[in-house]
Amino acid sequence: MNLKEHIRSIPDFPSKGILFYDISTLLRHPEAWRYTVDQMAERLSKYQPELIFGIESRGFLFAATVAYKLGCGVAMIRKKSKLPGDTISNTYNLEYGTDTLEVQADAIENGKPAVIIDDILATGGTILASIDLIAKLGAEVKAAMFLAELTFLGGRSKLTVECETLLSYDE
Repeated sequence: MNLKEHIRSIPDFPSKGILFYDISTLLRHPEAWRYTVDQMAERLSKYQPELIFGIESRGFLFAATVAYKLGCGVAMIRKKSKLPGDTISNTYNLEYGTDTLEVQADAIENGKPAVIIDDILATGGTILASIDLIAKLGAEVKAAMFLAELTFLGGRSKLTVECETLLSYDE
C-alpha cells in the first residue's frame, strides 16, 4: 500500500514556508490505518519492547495501537505539567528557545527494553530529548519508530538508537 496517498500536504501551515504533512487523512482510512499499525508492529517486534512510549500527541495514537498489537504496555511522553504524579523532566533546546518533556517517574522498571513512537522525524530534537528522558528512568531504549521521516532535515544522523520509518520525504 502506498501510504503517501493517504497523507495530505498542507502548504504554509502552521506558518508561511512550512509544508505540513497531515496524517488525519490516513487515520480515518481504515485499511491505511490498519496497514500502518501492522507495519509498525512488525518492524518493532524484533526489539521485544516491554513498553512503548508515545510522544505527545500524535505519537500516542501509534504507540497505543502498536502496543496493543504487540501485547506490551504503553506510556506517554508529554509537555511539562501535563502528567499527574511524580515525573522526570528533560529540557532541551529548540531553534528559538527551549521546551520541556516529562514522563511519569514509575513508567518503566530499570533495565527494561522500550521503544519510542512518533509520527514524524524532522530535525531530531524531540526524539533525542525523549531518548534521554527514558534513559533517565534506567530503561533501555532499543529503537525509535516514525510513520515518516523528512530526510532533508537530517534528524536520523543525530539518533543514538535504531531508527525505523515507514515513509520518507526528500524535500
